[in-house]
Amino acid sequence: MDYLTEAREIFKNDIYATETNGIVIEAADINYARCSVEIDRRHRNASNVVMGGALFTLADFTFAVASNMGNPLTVSVTSQITYLNPAFGNKMTAEAECLKSGKSSCTFTIRITDENGKLIAVVTTTGYRTNKTIEKK
Repeated sequence: MDYLTEAREIFKNDIYATETNGIVIEAADINYARCSVEIDRRHRNASNVVMGGALFTLADFTFAVASNMGNPLTVSVTSQITYLNPAFGNKMTAEAECLKSGKSSCTFTIRITDENGKLIAVVTTTGYRTNKTIEKK
């Protein structure tokens, strides 16, 4: 199955992540995703540093893609983000990997790096697997 094409189709209607923030799905598989965003003015705070909300949005969207591919509809229950370094360059990439995938819950680690490969933030998210399937619109 081509999970990348499926993910792009499913999440194209996530307007806040894809259109407002410019996040692109680069890779998708069962319990895995890689997404990126080109950094511009809308992602920076008054100090001209990428704001925490932009980092969290990238991580949350990447979790959504990873946790929903080949699984029941999964929603986040809790997330913890640790900001490690400021982002430099013009691109950030988030990679979500599953630590635990159970019948009703899952836990993922999402690592955000800048274009130089520097680790910017680490997010741990726990999700709830519903008994529904994600709908394509």
